[in-house]
Amino acid sequence: MHICYLLLSPTFGMHQYTADYANRMVQAGHKVTLVTTESYPGHRYLPGVEVSNPVALRDTGFSPEGLRVWMARRAIDAILEQKPDVVHITGPHLWNILVLRALRKADIPTIHSLHDLDPHPGSSYGPLLYLWNRAILRNATHILVHGRCYRQRLLMRGIAPDRVTYTPLLHLFLGSAWVQQLDRLADDVSYDPYVLFFGRIELYKGVADLIAAWVRLPEALRTRVRLILAGPGQLETLWKDPLAAGIEVRPHLIQDEEALTLFQRCALLVLPYIGATQSALIPAAYFFHKAVLTTSSGALHEYVEPGVTGWIVEPKHPSSLARVLTEALSDFDRLARMGSAGRRWYDEHREAESVVIQDLYGRLAR
Repeated sequence: MHICYLLLSPTFGMHQYTADYANRMVQAGHKVTLVTTESYPGHRYLPGVEVSNPVALRDTGFSPEGLRVWMARRAIDAILEQKPDVVHITGPHLWNILVLRALRKADIPTIHSLHDLDPHPGSSYGPLLYLWNRAILRNATHILVHGRCYRQRLLMRGIAPDRVTYTPLLHLFLGSAWVQQLDRLADDVSYDPYVLFFGRIELYKGVADLIAAWVRLPEALRTRVRLILAGPGQLETLWKDPLAAGIEVRPHLIQDEEALTLFQRCALLVLPYIGATQSALIPAAYFFHKAVLTTSSGALHEYVEPGVTGWIVEPKHPSSLARVLTEALSDFDRLARMGSAGRRWYDEHREAESVVIQDLYGRLAR
């Protein structure tokens, strides 16, 4: 089977997501091509992934750059030249609508991942997202979502059940050089006295709530445990006051080796999001035998078994976040047990998800 992935954005996170599918399909023996931009993180993909770079795009899918719609023809021609059995469009872009229409006319089945049914708080493209989503739903052969709640929403909107598939979001944050070493990496874990927030520091991530919760912890606990905020962003726009003792900020793009160490050594991963859809960071924590503390925003709660693999609190509630942090950090042995349960969750869902995705590709290709 020949599978073509289309991603018209250089966004690192979207390429990490795409590479997870592409690399696994190459390992499964399929022919895999990637149609993308000239500037993209190629080190996330295995050598077996054939790459075509028909366009030179440098911004996100909803930027003014996307208004140059006449250039979409280059991406369409690149796909048609490949003659794939199925095309999976993995990330948002204004041109995707034109691509879907052209591929439907050429009788090539398509899958489109819909990552967000609602815009994140603070985003500038809110109304546009709803219009774009409707166009994608009209033109794609099949839709892939990563929350049961989002599949249900689409069904309630009248989308046929056989046109929508749900799988959990399970990709890791590592490049292709680490793919063959995953099990060894997950064996080397410890539970050092620090809580980890990982990823871009943005409004919808709820970092201000996390800092507000941290200052509510008992002083004795804050002297023993650190909070590490690891990821690029403008923290000063979200938190104006001086940071409390015990908070360490690493305001840069975290490369693989540093990210590995952070996940292997942390005691707990925390996701205080106030407007998320889903996150692959929860399964990533599970892979490294770590428990999670997350809010109930979006589909995040679907990824956690309360009291077994982690904790769930309501968004925008620093006092609840502080209470659960205090409970979690009072028993590191329990954190280790919950981390082991999380790894079992990851293994079970990863195996099932691989079957679902390969079956979906095969069914559409037939």
